[in-house]
Amino acid sequence: MNPFTILSPTAILGYGFPDASFERGLAAGPDLIAVDAGSSDPGPYYLGSGHCFTDGAAVKHDLRRILKAAIPRKIPVVIGTAGGSGALPHLQRDLTLVEEIAREEGLSFTLGVIRADLTTAQVQAALREGRITPMVGAPDLDEDRIAACPHIVAQMDGQPMMDALEAGCDVVLAGRAYDPACFAALPILRGYDPALALHLGKILECSTIAAQPGSGADCALGILHENAFEVQALNPERKFTATSTVAHSLYEKTDPYFLPGPGGRLNLTGCRLEELDHGRVRVTGSVFEPTEQFFVKLEGAVPVGFRTLAVAGIRDPILIGQIDAVLATVDQKVQDNMRRASESAKVFYHVYGRDGVMASREPYRGAASHEIAVLIEALAPTQAEADTLCSLTRSTLLHYGYPGRISTAGNLALPFSPSDIRMGPAFEFGIYHLMRVTEPLFPLEIVRMDGSHPNAPQPETRLS
Repeated sequence: MNPFTILSPTAILGYGFPDASFERGLAAGPDLIAVDAGSSDPGPYYLGSGHCFTDGAAVKHDLRRILKAAIPRKIPVVIGTAGGSGALPHLQRDLTLVEEIAREEGLSFTLGVIRADLTTAQVQAALREGRITPMVGAPDLDEDRIAACPHIVAQMDGQPMMDALEAGCDVVLAGRAYDPACFAALPILRGYDPALALHLGKILECSTIAAQPGSGADCALGILHENAFEVQALNPERKFTATSTVAHSLYEKTDPYFLPGPGGRLNLTGCRLEELDHGRVRVTGSVFEPTEQFFVKLEGAVPVGFRTLAVAGIRDPILIGQIDAVLATVDQKVQDNMRRASESAKVFYHVYGRDGVMASREPYRGAASHEIAVLIEALAPTQAEADTLCSLTRSTLLHYGYPGRISTAGNLALPFSPSDIRMGPAFEFGIYHLMRVTEPLFPLEIVRMDGSHPNAPQPETRLS
């Protein structure tokens, strides 16, 4: 088989990439340009709210460069997890950007749009039929919790993307997808080993994050052979090493040898990595083990109230030495006052400089800092209650007379005015489960982009 070359411009669409790296990638004559456009890493808010965590202007900038290069060269483009979270509002945002670019640049091509959304009824039916299994740490699931999720998505595998490519689509824009799928779909369609294609996709989905030094805003090249694949950076400042490449197998995984995904898992126990010249790494031995039944991962976010934050610095060693006791006392005083308003309103303290990152899992419990930051998080059923709770907590802590206190001017250094920050609706992942699939889930809509008359008004495609 001839080598199949894949250009990965950036770790997430909208993160940017250097022109020089991209041009080197184009000079290699890629058979595919693929890019992952999202992740659940930024948390449940974006899926629940329908907002995009990737900036629209930055995404459009990246998309413009990719489409202007790919369409004239007839290089297929496949994009996964559009808009950051891959639900209908995110997919619609990126579809609108593609349409704008086609008109502005006079580009004509066939676009395949694949939705990843599931209806409440679909998921509730699967729950009743016993087809849903919780992932480790996932909450209990019932029909009410399913109904509370504004958007529910399933991680598609590469098959819907293959269907779009077989239907003649030049560009594929997909909703929530298994991260390697957009890289692996076309080579699998062309007959390449699915295990090698998916393993290569697992590395390319983060582009040069897996290189040394790593970067999420640079280009990488993957080359598939019949029994191996190679990865290389397109910036002379970076290179792939055996260590950096194999280390990426642990990225977002609990087991570096077995990487689960839709329909099966990658078995990397027999992998061999060889460092080549020019910062390239060659990989062999990847194996795909299909499951007897086909499962996809579901994601859904439920609203849990409204959030307000305040950040404050503390540098008094007397206060720092008794911060837990002081925060507990302040919390009790605030809760006594707030009971008159709402018993469900809660405050959380994140103490940076001690255990703000890992909280109770922090192993270095005795570490002492000369200064700390306390992030006050107020969560309540309404925004007004969250604002009140945060304000009262901040003012109580600011003036609390703790034992040994010398100054009376205030305990906190507040870096901002106003000091309290409204965060709006708050969400948590209510669905983080596997669902056994019994029917096709991901509908394909084919849209013809006609940029031959860029100045003519054209209606915007709306997904329903």
